Amino acid sequence: MAQAVLVRKQVHTNKVIVRMSVATLLNHINAGDEDALVELHAQYVNLVYSVAYRILNHDQDAEEATQDVFMRLWEKSETFDVSKGSFTTWLVTITRRIAIDRMRKRERRTQNVNMSMDEQPYLWETLLVQEDMSDLQRSLLSAMDELSKEQQEAIYLAYFHGMTHREIAMTLERPLGTVKTHIRTGMEQLRIIWMKASGR
Repeated sequence: MAQAVLVRKQVHTNKVIVRMSVATLLNHINAGDEDALVELHAQYVNLVYSVAYRILNHDQDAEEATQDVFMRLWEKSETFDVSKGSFTTWLVTITRRIAIDRMRKRERRTQNVNMSMDEQPYLWETLLVQEDMSDLQRSLLSAMDELSKEQQEAIYLAYFHGMTHREIAMTLERPLGTVKTHIRTGMEQLRIIWMKASGR
């Protein structure tokens, strides 16, 4: 039913909807409110599609991945934990995982397994969602956890998703100068943390 609601989302454009917080919308979605899903979809569909398209580089696959993301959100909205990060970061993480999974399935169908890492830049992202991470990967993710939430969001979107500073500012609804500062100071702090962890 929720999928049909998203397909028909244009029907709701004339309806006056009071802008609610993400937390409130998630609570409504968890209670089975389809209108709340439509509203959250309207706010974040461009971001989700953009993330999926950057990985899949295919319109239809990106659209289907986007649909999958919001269906996952409809079914698992209660799994979002605000104490572990922002909703935007959580949503982008889910999108990347779904898009990468779709990419893997597409490649198995075409049996195209010989492309190099340079030809498939999304593959380095795959490493970050594997359960059997190396010590290096765990150290990097652990170091990221020591940054502020604002720094994590900006760096995540810039370096894990490839967004420009201006795109990040628009996505997070923050001033461009603030985003640049978060990235600069966050990267410097990350370097210091990494050097200490490496014994340098």
